[in-house]
Amino acid sequence: MQARSGRRRFAVLGAVLAVSTLLLSACSADSTVTVDVPEQVDAQLPDETASEIQSAVEFAMAATGSTGAIVGVWAPWSGELVSGFGTADSGDASELTFRGADVTRAMTCDALYQLVDDGVVALDDPVSTYVSSVAGLGSTTLEELCNGTSGLGSYWPVIESMSLSTPERNWEPRELVAYGMGRATDAVPGTVWDDSDAGYVLLGLALESATQKTAAALFDDVIFEPLEMDSTSLPSGTATTPGANALDGTLSLPGEDGALNCAEPDDVTEYSSSIGFTNSGVVTSITDLGHYTQALAVDALGVDGSDRFSTPLPVDSSGPTWFTSTGGAYQAGSLIGQFGKVPGYITASFADPTTGMTVSVVLNNSAADANVGAYLAWQIAAITSKAPAASGQTAPDAGLPWTAEQYHDAIAQAAVCPLPE
Repeated sequence: MQARSGRRRFAVLGAVLAVSTLLLSACSADSTVTVDVPEQVDAQLPDETASEIQSAVEFAMAATGSTGAIVGVWAPWSGELVSGFGTADSGDASELTFRGADVTRAMTCDALYQLVDDGVVALDDPVSTYVSSVAGLGSTTLEELCNGTSGLGSYWPVIESMSLSTPERNWEPRELVAYGMGRATDAVPGTVWDDSDAGYVLLGLALESATQKTAAALFDDVIFEPLEMDSTSLPSGTATTPGANALDGTLSLPGEDGALNCAEPDDVTEYSSSIGFTNSGVVTSITDLGHYTQALAVDALGVDGSDRFSTPLPVDSSGPTWFTSTGGAYQAGSLIGQFGKVPGYITASFADPTTGMTVSVVLNNSAADANVGAYLAWQIAAITSKAPAASGQTAPDAGLPWTAEQYHDAIAQAAVCPLPE
């Protein structure tokens, strides 16, 4: 296991000139956005904490059949850990790139709120104002698409087998939206959260129409450049690896006996990002992902007076009350973030806006349920929340409404590959 420092990304920018520039030019492409979280102590996490995290990651790798994983953990009061495991345990894990999956949803909402602040669009604008070529949208608004309350369904169950057999295919976003509309729910828009990938693709199309920019260029302008996310992009539809220095992506498929071939997963590193577009198409690195999630948690890219995260809805009516969603992100206890999967990768990233504690993970086999990514991030968050304070620092009092053991057990129950004895 190798640990590399990502502290530069997490230092709070305090120069008067930078603050003045931010105040004068907001989120223009030539300004740097300050992420207002406690300053990261210049230390590695204590050995005992790092050892617990290593055990958690290795167990999740076994449960999912992953040959590689990357974890980034930042506890401002205690230390940090950026490490690669398996095929990622060589060189600098912070430089490896991978597909960020559903974290893209939060970014699409970031772009929406920036355009609202600039007066280009309004949250209550009907999406049909910008994407008139898609029939049947009714009065669905841009805000409902961002919040996951539009009632649109998911396209991925329709295209999954086709995409696996043609990873090089460039999918047209409107086709993806049409598949999702064909699976729409009966819920009244604006009242119930539902997991709709088509909604975030449609929102991306609307923002492209409103700005006459590609989503890739828009993300560069309002997210990646202001946050100095040099390893993050929204690729075109061409089938390629997620960056020149990519963590290999794999997928275990059923063998002749019907069981998943966990010993020899298929290589699916090269794929077209068009399967995700503004829902799950972003490529990133672990340090960029952690930095972005801290910015998301404190709404660093937001606008004064924004209530983006103020009225979350339950993700599951039968699930824990502390797990909700709105504004393109999940709220899990005190944490804000996202998780999901695309072929080859399960990704999750959460941050606490008060303490600054941040956990980002990626597993490189997408055969298991996407929830495993969240379970691993939450398990590591529970471990990290108890990390002792470094010299001269004070550990926060805030706790989490779950234990590390709970999510170790949840990963075991969700395992798709044989677990170690």
